[in-house]
Amino acid sequence: MSSQFASDSGFRRAERLRLLAQPVAVVALVAAVLVWAFGQDGNEVTARNINAATILSLTWTHFLISFVVAVIVVLVAVPLGVLLSRPWARRATPVVVGIANVGQAAPSVGLLVLFFLVTGGATGFWIAVLPIAFYALLPVLRNTIVGLQQVDPALVDAGRGIGMSARRVLVRIELPLAVPYILAGLRTALVLAVGTATLALFVGAGGLGQMIDTGYKLNDWTVMIVGAVLAMALALLVDWLGALAETFLSPRGLR
Repeated sequence: MSSQFASDSGFRRAERLRLLAQPVAVVALVAAVLVWAFGQDGNEVTARNINAATILSLTWTHFLISFVVAVIVVLVAVPLGVLLSRPWARRATPVVVGIANVGQAAPSVGLLVLFFLVTGGATGFWIAVLPIAFYALLPVLRNTIVGLQQVDPALVDAGRGIGMSARRVLVRIELPLAVPYILAGLRTALVLAVGTATLALFVGAGGLGQMIDTGYKLNDWTVMIVGAVLAMALALLVDWLGALAETFLSPRGLR
């Protein structure tokens, strides 16, 4: 018992240390790469891409794509997961999860191209956001269902026994206990969204993938490295924010 407590305590200390160290390491890495990149005597391609205005614009676009994807995923996956966790809808769960799994299993670039073709060759922000949201849907949907299904039925019965309606039991008992699972799924979905958003350039939505693609096509390593490092840093920061949410938004008794 004492060894398990020591192990849990050690894990929590390590997690707190990681939460402190991760953003510092990311900021230091980005600062070092940008200092190196701005110090390069580059050609016209480098000068056109390695400047504050371009970097901020592409990073903001990349962040905005990822943020909107996350909002759509939460608004769709959490209510849908709640519905599918109800006894009367459980027969539909394998079908819906299977459809969501198609989005996860299919190549992300394939989803973008398919949506591009279905919309008649349209390009822009939403042509990137919607297929990426479908791609990132599964972790939140599955974790919402699992989180609600793992709630002890005795707690639900106790809530109903003291006169709470099914809706109040869901809001006051089931959802709070499922929050850690939902947040873990959202954390995964956010990292997937940031990574997949690098492909948004193929449908004219911009983002940091544009720098990576430009550097690759024109054999400009400086531009390619800056784009790749910034995309990686954004994914790590999103993962850190997800870890913070898991730590501080979960019910105290489950931390």
